[in-house]
Amino acid sequence: MPTECSAPLFDFGTVEGRRIEASFDGGRVSSDAGAVLLGRVDRALGLVDRFAACFVDGRNAALIEHAVTTLVRQRVYAIALGYEDLNDHDSLRHDPVLAAVNGKLTAGRDDCAALAGKSTLNRLELTRGEALTRYHKIGHDTGAIERLFVDVFIAAHERAPAEIVLDLDATDDPLHGSQEGRFFHGFYGGYCYLPLYVFCGDHLLVAKLRRSNIDASAGAVEEMTRVVGQIRQAWPGTRIVLRADSGFAREALMGWCEANAVDYVFGLARNARLVETITAELAAAAEAAAASGQPARRFKELRYRTLDSWSCERRVVAKAEVTRGAENPRFVVTSLALERHDARALYEDLYCARGEMENKIKECQLDLFADRTSAATMRANQLRLWFASLAHVLVAALRRRALAATSLARATCGTIRLKLLKIGALVRLSVRRVRLAMASGHPHQRDWAIAYVALGGVAR
Repeated sequence: MPTECSAPLFDFGTVEGRRIEASFDGGRVSSDAGAVLLGRVDRALGLVDRFAACFVDGRNAALIEHAVTTLVRQRVYAIALGYEDLNDHDSLRHDPVLAAVNGKLTAGRDDCAALAGKSTLNRLELTRGEALTRYHKIGHDTGAIERLFVDVFIAAHERAPAEIVLDLDATDDPLHGSQEGRFFHGFYGGYCYLPLYVFCGDHLLVAKLRRSNIDASAGAVEEMTRVVGQIRQAWPGTRIVLRADSGFAREALMGWCEANAVDYVFGLARNARLVETITAELAAAAEAAAASGQPARRFKELRYRTLDSWSCERRVVAKAEVTRGAENPRFVVTSLALERHDARALYEDLYCARGEMENKIKECQLDLFADRTSAATMRANQLRLWFASLAHVLVAALRRRALAATSLARATCGTIRLKLLKIGALVRLSVRRVRLAMASGHPHQRDWAIAYVALGGVAR
């Protein structure tokens, strides 16, 4: 008969005559009680179910414990809750809250936990496309997953907007192993991937993993053809504007925009010809800066064409700025007419707003581990990127739908996780209910309650 051992007791001294002791014997306790909010948002959107429908499961249903939908939901929720590695799931598979939001409190077999461990989830991540083999019986449809992100964006709007701005950007995804497709990138100074992101405000539409031995704009025309075509099927009358930095000011992309009635505003790398055209404006800005002791800027309209790479002359807006005695000229190229945006408004109000997209990319990489691309193949790493991206879509939907009236209305995904999802709770299971007794001292109870009501809950 096995010996029943008591949990080790940890002694932390005495306070006011009482000993402080600790042990891991609290029973069913979770640190992620706020995950029930994620579950409510997910059910409202049908997000994970639609994502799981993009997978093909060739396993024998009679011999498996964890369906693909359960595996996908477990992986996405865990990323949103701050667990970046598959190794974490060997403990998470026993978490009662994560099990409850997955719709499984117990396993069908005595030798299984309610949720999957790292080995089963590893089979999910290392799929090899739709073609199943004896050793790879779970696949996924790349095209369906890509369409899903745009479909979710469209479904988030009650009516077609008059105009949308799609932000494009490339960023580095540092690599520290011998992953397929890794290359050294001189600008970032290391081996990396160069994923392409497309956002529209808070909404993530594209997360495309790419090799880094390419131009930043590589593949942008193909992605925009797909995304814009999908949007126009649903919203034929919506005006679409593309916005990006100078890495995307390429003839192929600008020509595609002009041929498809899509407007654009792109940064334009400065050169001697461009700077020469604003000599007078730079002098005026320098004079104003010297007189006021503050930075000064002037704007100028140009018609410009490169010597050989552009097919036509285009509108360019120049910013002649002097800051701390140093010239800082900047340029943007656009298809937008002067009647819609004058030079200052185009640069300051429209173009500079693209900086918010960089914050969204940081959320994906720093808060939701989109840069955890340590699998051997690019296909597996692309799937990891999609898992992280779907976690971003889920948390962004929580912020948009439930937190507008709270102090977390503009919080990052990491802050939302820390203040709203990472809540300690004692989990009590009975025949009729699962009750989460959350920490009485939680400092954000009011925001949590507001979010619950906003998601259709009724406090009793």
